[in-house]
Amino acid sequence: MFKEYFEEKQGKPLKDAATDEVYGALLSFVREVAAQRGYNTGKKKLYYISAEFLIGKLLSNNLINLGIYKDVEEELKQAGKTLAELEDYENEPSLGNGGLGRLAACFADSAATLGLFADGIGLNYHCGLFRQKFKDNCQTEEPDFWITEDSWLEKTDKSYTVKFKDFSLKSVMYQLDVTGYGSKSNRLKLFDTESVNESVIGKGIAFDKGDIDSNLTLFLYPDDSDDKGKRLRVYQQYFMVSCGAQHIIEEAVERGSTLYDLPDYAVVQINDTHPAMIIPELVRLLTEKGIEFDKSAEIVRKVCAYTNHTIMAEALEKWPVSYIEDTVPEIAEIIKRLDALIEKKGETTKIIIDGKVHMAHLAIHYSFSVNGVAALHTEILKETELKDFYALYPDKFNNKTNGITFRRWLIEANPDLTELIRSATGDGFTTDSDRLSEFAMYKDDRGVLSALADIKAINKRRLCEFMYKNRGVSLVEDSVFDIQAKRLHEYKRQQMNALYIIQKYLEIRQGILPKRHLTFIFAAKAAPSYTAAKDIIHLILCLSKLIAADRTASEYMTVTMVENYNVTAAERLIPACDISEQISLASKEASGTGNMKFMLNGALTLGTADGANVEIAQLVGRENIYIFGKSSDEVISLIKSGRYNPRGIYSKNPAIRECVDFITNAEMLRTGSGEILRRLQSDLINNDRFMTLADFDEYCSAKDRAFEDYEDREAWSRKSLINISSAGYFSSDRTVAQYNRDIWKL
Repeated sequence: MFKEYFEEKQGKPLKDAATDEVYGALLSFVREVAAQRGYNTGKKKLYYISAEFLIGKLLSNNLINLGIYKDVEEELKQAGKTLAELEDYENEPSLGNGGLGRLAACFADSAATLGLFADGIGLNYHCGLFRQKFKDNCQTEEPDFWITEDSWLEKTDKSYTVKFKDFSLKSVMYQLDVTGYGSKSNRLKLFDTESVNESVIGKGIAFDKGDIDSNLTLFLYPDDSDDKGKRLRVYQQYFMVSCGAQHIIEEAVERGSTLYDLPDYAVVQINDTHPAMIIPELVRLLTEKGIEFDKSAEIVRKVCAYTNHTIMAEALEKWPVSYIEDTVPEIAEIIKRLDALIEKKGETTKIIIDGKVHMAHLAIHYSFSVNGVAALHTEILKETELKDFYALYPDKFNNKTNGITFRRWLIEANPDLTELIRSATGDGFTTDSDRLSEFAMYKDDRGVLSALADIKAINKRRLCEFMYKNRGVSLVEDSVFDIQAKRLHEYKRQQMNALYIIQKYLEIRQGILPKRHLTFIFAAKAAPSYTAAKDIIHLILCLSKLIAADRTASEYMTVTMVENYNVTAAERLIPACDISEQISLASKEASGTGNMKFMLNGALTLGTADGANVEIAQLVGRENIYIFGKSSDEVISLIKSGRYNPRGIYSKNPAIRECVDFITNAEMLRTGSGEILRRLQSDLINNDRFMTLADFDEYCSAKDRAFEDYEDREAWSRKSLINISSAGYFSSDRTVAQYNRDIWKL
């Protein structure tokens, strides 16, 4: 297989090759194997358009999906090489940031695996979001250059002209294979500009935001804290949807479409509001082809479907009409005409309100399906946030609870657990996730429970090695690992976890000692202009330094934070985790997918009744999850009434006051920035938008109970096994099959 391929291509023995030579050859070999297996085809095609595709490193994932992982691994071993060194050599594609992008990647994998004719559409970001570095206990940002000559990207001859108000840009289309597990492949198609110029980046990630020719595809989510940044976002989004729309129409015509029958040839899934401008762009292109405006709008409504990923109003994009007029005036006029067509449906559902284009409103009116991503999320959309739209279009609304691909998050990330499940139940769960439930019959088998504990210990050892390389920190292997890995945002409440750590630190100093060492690991990036989020990172890093320097406390607890969290880091963190922190304020997390990955790998969830936590609790039973805090109904009621008073809680609760006051005590001020720490403390006392103090006591009780339960190692392994065996529902294969059955109908 690969050995023969390499030696024929390179003219030298595999054992004598350098790492870069082996990697480049293996990449080409994988491409050829995928091409031989073939690509999905059909009359009707799905175009999954998304601002993010957080695909992670692809080498091992592709080898697994193509069924050649073990063969290649063995050939490399015989030649004195390892797959691990090639995985380390591989750059991680910097094409996404959080759950939105990871979901898109999982869906692409599942669509290929299920044999669906489907491609992803996005942008080819040269520097991603950013590479995170820690300096002086603060986050700093650097460009995350990842594209090299031996990347998975393949340049195509496809190119489209995108016309803006004052200039045009010519695109370049790149693609990479999305291999299916035991099936054919699809593709991820990424658009770039010919004129992109990485050298315009100055200090950190600073660049001239007005130089659109040079900067358009440099960064994911460029800083929009100023006017130029906001306009750049509009340019970037329009460039993506214009290239995508032109490509969709071109391919549909090649397959035989007259464009009047476009819904028979194409379905576009709009992943959040970032690509919503594809609606007016498709209308523009159809009218350009001679189809009258109202008919074009009707056709587009039958082609497009919209996934809502948020409950928070501030996360639903609203662009001033003037920005779109200054960028692509023709699109601004089309949006105004589309708004006029639905004007009679009510003021609250208009597309343009107070001079701003509400992108979610545009997507809802001109799509045939609107879905939420967890049962609770969808109900909140229907009952509160999008209530007026639900009254207009009850048949459009549906739920599609998110999922994750088991190929990446079990077979690749946790091979030892995969083999244990295989030996117990057979191989069926790898293609039929429902069969994971068969593992539950071993919940009282002491041999299996012991093996499960041993596997967790192996994964902890791997994480310890990773963290030493990542941060130079030595973790205690025989510790309970409490991990919060997700985007840094106030609603995800990393600040509440930090307050608990303060409480534990104060207890240890008082002589109240935990039964075993506690390891608290955070992993998150904060948006560069999100001051409050960066303040929370500063607090965590200061606590980490303070506790590490305390001889007594460091014997009983460790606090650390992964630098530059990405998929590679997640593949080490998730299999090693004991307690999975899913502590967002109830009603604010649409779904979450990290909660599913941790559950699948045997971690127990500590979380609020929010997002998919609700469905996890239903599947595993309340005795196998740690739920705390106010319900979504209570939170929504408090928000509506305006009665929430964090200062009142701070004043009346001595334990909370002691933890909050600690943020600015003399030790902390010597460790960190007084300005940052005082700002964060003041915000908790006077604002606390996401009710950290309201849920803090219950959070501490639930977390203490989890640490106590951990000491019964056999009972903990039983809870862990029940979580694993209940995770089958959260396969993205199930989610994508439901999308296809109810929405895409490929």
